[in-house]
Order: sequence, then C-alpha cells, then structure tokens
Amino acid sequence: MGGIRRILLATDLSPASDGAAVQALDLAHDLGADLLIVSVIDPRSLRLPGGRFGTRVDQVRSSRELAAQELVSRGRAAGVRVNFLIWDGDPGESIVDAARSEQVDLVVVGSHGRSQVGRFLIGSVSDHVVRHAPCPVLVVRAQPPTETALS
Repeated sequence: MGGIRRILLATDLSPASDGAAVQALDLAHDLGADLLIVSVIDPRSLRLPGGRFGTRVDQVRSSRELAAQELVSRGRAAGVRVNFLIWDGDPGESIVDAARSEQVDLVVVGSHGRSQVGRFLIGSVSDHVVRHAPCPVLVVRAQPPTETALS
C-alpha cells in the first residue's frame, strides 16, 4: 500500500457509513495520504410516490455539508489532509467518475451488510464501484456507531 497517496472515501455521511469513514481516516493517517470525501445526492431518492419531491436537493446538500465538515475536522485534527465534494447524480457512476477525475489510488466505500436476499437485490453502489473503479476498492461492512476514528 506504499503507493497510495490519495484515498477517496465514498459516503452518504450517515451513521451506517461510519465504519468506512473510520477505515479511510485511519488509512490516510497511517499512509500519510490525502483523503477526499465524496458524497453523492441521488435526486431519484428524494421523490415521493407520485413523482413529487419530498425533500429538496439543497436541503440534503446543506445537511451533508455539515456532516462532511465534521469529518474533515476529525481528519485534520489527526494531521490528515482532507477535502470533500458533494455531487448530484447516480451514486455508483458519480463515485467512479470522481475516482477517475481526482486520480485517486484507492476508493473506500461502505456496505450495509445486508442478508442473502438483500445482497442479491442491492443495485449496490459498492458493487458498481468495485466493478468499474480505475483503482483498488476497499469495501467496509457497516460497524456499530460507537467506533471513533484514529482511536
């Protein structure tokens, strides 16, 4: 892993993605790598039955920016160079596009650790990223929310 200088953490910034955040922060710290946090807002997920929007994209963006700032602060306090991007679009495709355009060496993405049926049914963002990313991908199963980075 000595050649890893830029790590992309793909996250929805929810508690379920904390395990991936912990791994990405720890790896960036241990390797002296930069960390880029990418969170993608899927406008399709904001629609209510009938096609109306239940939540506005700007509201989701605002809450994600606050959550990302907290993660950036945690990393910077530990000496990790951290930045973040928030994109709109299809999550899997957007993460792969970000990995290419930002020329990262590793993508860290969370997985919800679903049951057998759930694994079969997920249109899985992590599965898409594993299959299409231009670099290695570390998939981290969801962890209990009590973990803290760099502990």
